[in-house]
Formats: sequence, C-alpha cells, structure tokens
Amino acid sequence: MSRVGKKPIELPSGVKVNIRGSEIEVSGSKGTLKRDLPPRVQIQVAEGVIQVIPADGGRQARSLQGLTRTLINNMVVGVTNGYSRQLEITGIGYRADLRSDTLHLSLGYSHPIEFKLPQGIEASVDKQNRITLSGIDKELLGLTAAKIRAFRRCEPYKGKGVRYSDEVVRRKVGKAGAK
Repeated sequence: MSRVGKKPIELPSGVKVNIRGSEIEVSGSKGTLKRDLPPRVQIQVAEGVIQVIPADGGRQARSLQGLTRTLINNMVVGVTNGYSRQLEITGIGYRADLRSDTLHLSLGYSHPIEFKLPQGIEASVDKQNRITLSGIDKELLGLTAAKIRAFRRCEPYKGKGVRYSDEVVRRKVGKAGAK
C-alpha cells in the first residue's frame, strides 16, 4: 500500500466535501473545485477527515490511491489558502504588462505576445519584470506558469528569458572564455 495514500486528509473548518458518484466537489472560502475520481478508489468522509481506500488489492488501485489522495489534498489546500507562483523576466527590453485579464509580454521578438489568462487564475506584475500568478487550482496554475515560461525560456549564456523565481539557471562560458 502507498504510504502517501494511507495518510488521512484533515479538513479545516469551513471546508465542505460533497461526493456524487465518481465526482468529488470541495468548497471553501476561496471557491469550489470539482474533479472526477478514478473508479478503482473509494473515498470515505467522516468527522473532518477524508480517507482514500483502494477498491481492490491490485497494483493499479494501490498506485491510484496515493495519486487520488494528493489530488484531493491539493484541492483542500487550494480552497482554503490558494496557491501562487512567481516568474521573473530577465533581459534588456524584456517586460510584462497586465491589461484586464490579458498579459502583454515583450520578450525580444518582433511582436509583443498577448496571453489571455485562464478563468480562475489572477496575475499581478511588479516593476515590469516579476509576474505573480495566483489561483485555487494547483494544476491549472502550474500549467499557466509553464505556458508563460515557454514563450522565452531562460538561456544559459546571458541568462535572458522567463524563469521561475526559485529556478537556478546553470550558466555556460561563451566562446571567448573556453580557450
């Protein structure tokens, strides 16, 4: 059995869990999230605790137990605290600007990039080079941050591009220093 899957999920006060067939709905102070559950796991809600149990003793059911427990825990944390991710833009002339729900990026291309933020994700731009994304859905937040980063990934020679704030870019020596 999965060690992660065995751990119960503590429900903070104000969080409501509703299970309808193969769908789970978690609602809290920040919003509501829904997710379809795999058929090989069962969910038990009792006295402020959620327990994920494999439906049978098969290998796939045991592996889905840990995955399902983590996904439900991410939903509970999202509706209570929310998630945030920071991106940094490095480079001369590289900048970001937020207009309503569209992020305008100048990343050294011949044209500015307009990225419409998905519903449920909010952004703020500090000093034109730091983007802070926030939302309650961890999966959607990570996907949005990865899409923005993919417009101009940080290159290893001068370090120009878009990177996560906690990302370390390994710098390479250029031609002149490689003698």
